[in-house]
Amino acid sequence: MAAKKAKKPAAKKPAAKKPAAKKPAAKKPAAKKAAKKPAAKKPAAKRKPNAAFMKPLTPSPALAAVVGAAAMPRTEVTSKLWAYIKKNGLQDKVNKRNINADDKLKEVFGGKKVVSMFEMTKLVSKHLK
Repeated sequence: MAAKKAKKPAAKKPAAKKPAAKKPAAKKPAAKKAAKKPAAKKPAAKRKPNAAFMKPLTPSPALAAVVGAAAMPRTEVTSKLWAYIKKNGLQDKVNKRNINADDKLKEVFGGKKVVSMFEMTKLVSKHLK
């Protein structure tokens, strides 16, 4: 009988080139620039302070020994407290996040000798009415 014929590998056809799509990317940046221009022309508005921060609060006697007895906003209490800490060198030299309390601050901090600056605001808020 006849010998088996070897199959020839099919010749690969070159892939048909896809038509080049028009790039709409040139239009997109123009649209983005147009969107940014009105925002850039708008004058920067001043920030309004939050009314809750500006409300005068009366400090407790323990806190009044450090910041004063007059009613003042929470932001001013924090500023005066930091001024007291810096004036007396109570910020830890190695870990600047910690405050080493003196006798006046120990009362405010609930008897704790070392307090982190983040914990300090929580403890001080208990002394404001």
